[in-house]
Amino acid sequence: MSLLHRRHRLVSLATAATLALGLPAVGATLLAGPAQSADPAADCKAPFPVDEIAAGDAVNGLTVVRGTTPTTFTGEVLGVVEDGIGPDIPMVMVDLDMPEFASTGGIWQGMSGSPVYTADGRLLGAVGYGLATGPSPIAGITPFEHMNDYFPDAPAAPTRVALGKAAARTVAARAGISTGEAARGFRELPMPMGISGLSARRLAHLQAKAPALVEKSSYVLGRAAAAAPGAETMVAGGNLAVSAAYGDVTMAGIGTVTSVCAGRVVGFGHPMALFGATTMGLHPADAVYVQPDPVAAPFKVANIGPAVGTVTDDRLTGVTGTFGAAPASAAITSNVTYGTRSRTGSTAVSVQDFAPDVTLMQLVANQDRVVDGAAKGSSLLTWQVTGAEGGKPFSLSYTDRWTSSDLSFESALGVAELVAYLRSLDDVTIGSVTATANLTDDLRRHTLAAVEQRRGGQWVRVTRRAPAIGRAGKTIRLRAVVGGRAGKQVVPLKPISLPKRARGVLMLVAEGGDGAWASPSGTRTSQVGAALAKQLRHDQIRVQVGTPNKVDLGGSDLDELLEMLGRRRASFVQSQTSAPLGHVVAGSKTLSVFVR
Repeated sequence: MSLLHRRHRLVSLATAATLALGLPAVGATLLAGPAQSADPAADCKAPFPVDEIAAGDAVNGLTVVRGTTPTTFTGEVLGVVEDGIGPDIPMVMVDLDMPEFASTGGIWQGMSGSPVYTADGRLLGAVGYGLATGPSPIAGITPFEHMNDYFPDAPAAPTRVALGKAAARTVAARAGISTGEAARGFRELPMPMGISGLSARRLAHLQAKAPALVEKSSYVLGRAAAAAPGAETMVAGGNLAVSAAYGDVTMAGIGTVTSVCAGRVVGFGHPMALFGATTMGLHPADAVYVQPDPVAAPFKVANIGPAVGTVTDDRLTGVTGTFGAAPASAAITSNVTYGTRSRTGSTAVSVQDFAPDVTLMQLVANQDRVVDGAAKGSSLLTWQVTGAEGGKPFSLSYTDRWTSSDLSFESALGVAELVAYLRSLDDVTIGSVTATANLTDDLRRHTLAAVEQRRGGQWVRVTRRAPAIGRAGKTIRLRAVVGGRAGKQVVPLKPISLPKRARGVLMLVAEGGDGAWASPSGTRTSQVGAALAKQLRHDQIRVQVGTPNKVDLGGSDLDELLEMLGRRRASFVQSQTSAPLGHVVAGSKTLSVFVR
């Protein structure tokens, strides 16, 4: 089973983030912000106590439809759902109205956090929930008096809030839906993960081929304009974006600022992923338009600017960030060369759990960009992963050659799986991933054609009927012969020693590296490094001689048969590996050695 399907994801942002659009790549280990960025104007609004609100009370609010300037909406309080968000945290139901609802049908993804004020100007709370039945002007409001109450042991965030019969009848009458539909209650405004840097076709491909790394609900949008919005646009009702990664590939969600005070910003009205204490990028954004969706919730399309601070809390009632320094991040960098074309791209990942995801997407996105078409051919890929294990630095590196009709995906997947495996180890933090790929259009492969033995002064082909012959305590000289579209070539190997205890018929297994890739192994980074040092490259040949219990058969049916027959007795194996060839080597041979 692939490591991707064994990987345990600690948390998924797919149900808690909206869209994201990237800007030019960052080249450092920080989510770099603009050289100068003024903090937004503070509002420091006083909260309105929920126990003083009453059905029929008029409210008004702020949100952004296009650009960065908030526009107003109005509404009427329908009632309060006690404990609707969490123990002792009620939800206020309101019926909102604004001209845009004529096309959207109601509130949209991206309105999360939009401040709602009472008639006296105090802050009632933030739009955070919508009806589970689809587009509707009915919203669930998260009380502002609870949005700063971030406790370490926050209860699990509700994804849906049921309504009682009386409340359902009220909502049904105002929303124009059946009482049964209204009884399904409210849910968090859905916010599927937005990913920049990949085409829609490529994103769909990654979702199908690597579902553990790319969420099904993710979708792709375009690039941001050169003139990015600054922190000064992040006022109450303005756009608020929160990122797990930013650069060539951006993974982020966008909502709305609820309030700004004393260099801090509060928004969303519900968690992004309920990380608790966290370090995510805090970004301004520029809304392009609101996309209607008659089936699900409409959503806001927006461009995200560079980070202007750090989101420090992702809690039950919203997210909170501080303006200033961006969070420390792992740099995922790739350099791709294809003929005369070359490009270096980078993405900064502030949430460690997404380092594998971004590794895959960064490498794929940059290769797709440089090739600018189907990447069919070969790639000589060198990568290095650095980080810390228990505070102690480590560095792992590897070089391999790939040949494929989908070169971008297949060559990047192995690196992403390795990063995912490292993240699964205890107390391992990824510091950087650097990959260098040299691509060609060459689809030729070598095929392992024969194994020959030097015997009697000449090279003799080893076959099943004519095994190699050796003496215990001596060496045998073998070589491989490859053919195929890449041409015939003789591949020398160092002599193989036969132990003095060797007797009878031994196994001789020769294999090209194209089918020999193994998943990472080891419980410590040093063990992973040792396993990589023994790994057979795709462009190498390995020859093993030994007893069946020791020869690595790659988990083949023959391996299982020998196990069942009880022939896996402890003994020995000797092997030699060729130097890397100029092409990937496919094929294998299972032969014998007769020891006198």
